[in-house]
Amino acid sequence: MPRNPTPFTGQAAVAGIGMTALTRASGRTEEDLAVAACRAACADAGIEPRDVDAILSYHLGDSAPVIQVARALDLDHLGWHNDIAGGGTQTASILGDAALLIQAGLARNILVYRALNGRSGQRVNRLPTGPPDARRHGMAGPVPMFALAATRYLHDTGLTERHLHAVVAQSRTNAATNPRALRRDPLPLSDYLAAPYVCTPLRTVDCCQETDGACALVVSGVLDGPRVRAVARGGGPGCSAMDRAADVSAIFSSYVAPALWGSTHLKPVDVDTALLYDAYSWLVPRQLTDFGLADDPGPYLLERRHDWVNRHGGLLSEGYVHGLNNVAQAVRELRQDREVALITGFGGSYGSAALLTADG
Repeated sequence: MPRNPTPFTGQAAVAGIGMTALTRASGRTEEDLAVAACRAACADAGIEPRDVDAILSYHLGDSAPVIQVARALDLDHLGWHNDIAGGGTQTASILGDAALLIQAGLARNILVYRALNGRSGQRVNRLPTGPPDARRHGMAGPVPMFALAATRYLHDTGLTERHLHAVVAQSRTNAATNPRALRRDPLPLSDYLAAPYVCTPLRTVDCCQETDGACALVVSGVLDGPRVRAVARGGGPGCSAMDRAADVSAIFSSYVAPALWGSTHLKPVDVDTALLYDAYSWLVPRQLTDFGLADDPGPYLLERRHDWVNRHGGLLSEGYVHGLNNVAQAVRELRQDREVALITGFGGSYGSAALLTADG
């Protein structure tokens, strides 16, 4: 279990957000997408790109490097900069990286971005997962790995395909009023059951989208915006290391949730919006219970009490920018009428979570 992280001072604020359109064929380079999102985030924060003194990004060799993006933004001087290796595990913890830079006095305005052509370019299910010996036995990508873990989870909890349908159908309902969302049509149970399997028990609609697009944030120590209050990162043996896992369904939240709540005065009951990394439908109830947001996920899902989770449709219905679009949504809601947002991201048994609060 990760040690409780040092609490943040609340100096770091997400002052700007920017996104490109989400598509299945952008017709643009990753650099072009990244620059567009970064310029939009700067404009939203009320600054010029030249006011940025640090840039962070995360990717799996499928994006434009930060130096390349800085050059395209005409930044003459650049301080701290880093290309972080990783995908969904970085979704929340990159906020911690930015907050630590601000807390240490190493930066004032930091651009954070994720850009990818995840549908027309390098597709996620073509990326190898796990050690070579595992891949030889059929673990050719994340879907088979998470399908195996899902089978165990459903068996242990008694959840069924009706509960998975409730997750996906609610995400469609939430996305219906989101003009950015790629999937906005209702999903009745009959249509869900008719969807083909990718790898049992996961159907096509149980899997997040492969999307082209970019998202960017301005994290600042001098501008106003929702505050970064706590971030935790860690993991253990689980569905990303099946040969060493006592419980193959134990995803990152099993390990990270205690560290997150131990680092802040905030409690699960304080969270009024949750942006959960819903790469696959079954991961939503697992996180709801691990983070203390729901005790019994069965009736909770069937009664649609999870309608406050991923109000924009999440990765299942809005689109997939490796989770950073969920962070942007948290900021939108905190700017309106929400007070505390939980954001998560992971790649199996390891990942990160963050708590943001409304400004002030």
